[in-house]
Amino acid sequence: MVVRQETHPGAGVPTAPAEFTAAVAGLRTARLRPEVLCEEMPAPQRIAPWSSALSADVTVDDTDVATGRIILLHDPEGNDAWGGTFRCVAYARAEIEVDLVSDPLLAGVGWSWLTDALDAHGAAYSHQSGTVTRVATEAFGSMSEEGGTAQIEVRASWTPALGDDGVPDTAPHVEAWGELLCTAAGLEPVPDGVAVLPSRRGQRGAR
Repeated sequence: MVVRQETHPGAGVPTAPAEFTAAVAGLRTARLRPEVLCEEMPAPQRIAPWSSALSADVTVDDTDVATGRIILLHDPEGNDAWGGTFRCVAYARAEIEVDLVSDPLLAGVGWSWLTDALDAHGAAYSHQSGTVTRVATEAFGSMSEEGGTAQIEVRASWTPALGDDGVPDTAPHVEAWGELLCTAAGLEPVPDGVAVLPSRRGQRGAR
């Protein structure tokens, strides 16, 4: 998995801080389920001086059932809103059963998918925030036979804890994001004691 590093436009190309380079290297060591196709994507350039981003689709029987992205931000000067110098920003979207949209517990359950995954993977964090959105679409006229569809979207950000070397261990955070995608897609959890194989990585279409 190749992770792109982005910087603000400017004169010359500054050298990435060692802490950021190490954190990006950690992204490459994350182990995701084989249903997850993960690849690089352009990172936003105006949120922080340094950023890297990944996108992923969860595919079952050649059908995409969930999609998402995760961005690692770094500001060496620190950010009061983050409570640190690094920030993870994640997004996940998946199709759900239409009747679940009206469930008042759905939003809380959707948020717990993320926090439970972070805890399960040992991804230490703080200053978490985010939203859970449910969207229902109903078809009319000539499209009415297609029936309605529904989706759940989780948008979240959190500050990864730093190690003694000042670098966050980013792999568990990526793995938790991958688990969020799979859970939202309705995949069964991997049983305890079963090794998780590396996901397919690289350009889309490479199978």
